[in-house]
Order: sequence, then structure tokens, then C-alpha cells
Amino acid sequence: MMLKIARLILAAIHALPALALFRPAMIGQLYRVDSDNPLFLLLHHRAALFLVIFLLAVWAAFDPASRRIASVGVNMVSFLVLYWSAGSPPALKTIAMTDLVGIPFLIFVTWKAFAA
Repeated sequence: MMLKIARLILAAIHALPALALFRPAMIGQLYRVDSDNPLFLLLHHRAALFLVIFLLAVWAAFDPASRRIASVGVNMVSFLVLYWSAGSPPALKTIAMTDLVGIPFLIFVTWKAFAA
């Protein structure tokens, strides 16, 4: 049961940025990037990738066979490394803190996926 909850927590962490795929105005709220900024398109595409991660996390919560592939957490770890190496920009602090909260859950589900 704890494994399922951990996977659903990881899904929830990725739900909001994934929702930006369908509600592009959220990109401005989440990342403080206006729609006329060229980075807007890149962040809109990023929302599609978050949707894939969200779906994988939900799928893995209910299908043990998918758990290894769904345990890939490069997005959270790589963002934190880039965030810290960029001097921890205050505008991205909420995203960094959310990813930081998710790391223990990611470690747990990855360990369980590969320990079996």
C-alpha cells in the first residue's frame, strides 16, 4: 500500500505542470514566462513530457510490470542539479522545493522496483 501511495504522490507532483499542456495560461503562473516569450513553446512542450511522467506514475501504481520503467526520475534530479548550479533562482524556488519533497518518494519507488 505504501508503494502505491508513494507512486501516486509522485504522480500528483507532476500533475500540475502536466495540466499546463491543456491550460497554457498556467505556464505563466508556474514559470513566470509570458506567451510572447520564445521559451513559452519550450515550456508547453515540457508540459507534454510531464503528462507522460504523470501517466507512467499512475500506471505503475496499479501495474507491477511497469514499475521499473516508471521509476525513471531523471527529471526531478536533473532539475535540482541545474537549479543549484544556476545559483538557485528565486522564481523557481517553489518548483525546486516540490522536487526536493518528491526525491524521497522517488528513491523509495525506484528501490522497490529494482529490489524485487
